[in-house]
Amino acid sequence: MSLIHPSAVIEPGATIGEGCEIGPFCIVGADVTLGEGVVLKSHVVITGETEIGAETTVFSFAVIGEIPQDLKFKGEKSRTVIGARNRIREHVTINAGTEGGGGVTRIGDDGLFMAGCHIAHDAQIGDRVIVVNSAAVAGHCVIEDDVIIGGLSGIHQWVRIGRGAIIGAVTMVTNDVIPYGLVQAPRGELDGLNLVGLKRRGVSRADITALRAGFQMLAQGEGTFQERAKRLGDETDSVYVQEIIAFITGASDRSFLTPGG
Repeated sequence: MSLIHPSAVIEPGATIGEGCEIGPFCIVGADVTLGEGVVLKSHVVITGETEIGAETTVFSFAVIGEIPQDLKFKGEKSRTVIGARNRIREHVTINAGTEGGGGVTRIGDDGLFMAGCHIAHDAQIGDRVIVVNSAAVAGHCVIEDDVIIGGLSGIHQWVRIGRGAIIGAVTMVTNDVIPYGLVQAPRGELDGLNLVGLKRRGVSRADITALRAGFQMLAQGEGTFQERAKRLGDETDSVYVQEIIAFITGASDRSFLTPGG
């Protein structure tokens, strides 16, 4: 049985899973689906065609599924899909997709979205992502699994951030970030690898050594960044380094942050 406060507004057509808790003054739209055990604290707005996965908790004054902040949006059908066990803190905003961006904003499982952060239209967010207070992820970004985005940071439209990367606080990221990269400074410089994150996930010493050697080759080898990446891909058998190479050679609308700039 779900617990719904008498002051909450649940529009006809909404699907409420077993064991949900909906607190005072929440609004749940007609095209919303809440999975089992979802908790909406108080004053939460869930609107549009929005799905929220099981055991996700949404804190007060968050707004999820509202139309995008994009002047090209003309009211077309779009969606917001959020996975399981996420924690979405106070004043977080997550906007629906647009026709030009695939029509869906998607968030994976087990994420933490801290107070005041923003996830824009058509963003694709992986699992176990942490977006710290007042950070903003712009439209069409791809944030892969296990990424941490520091507080007050901004991720530019269309940027990709590879798995396991970390973005320092108060950083503006305008180009793609390789997997496991460490980016910091006001205009976002690739300053190394996320060694702390790699160690926390139990990555072996041999793999970390291979990653460090690969990073040095990308930073200091001969030729352009793309040429160095191709040469590194031909020379390494490390799965982790090959993941970086695949990311670099994958399709993207933006250039890369390279070591030192």
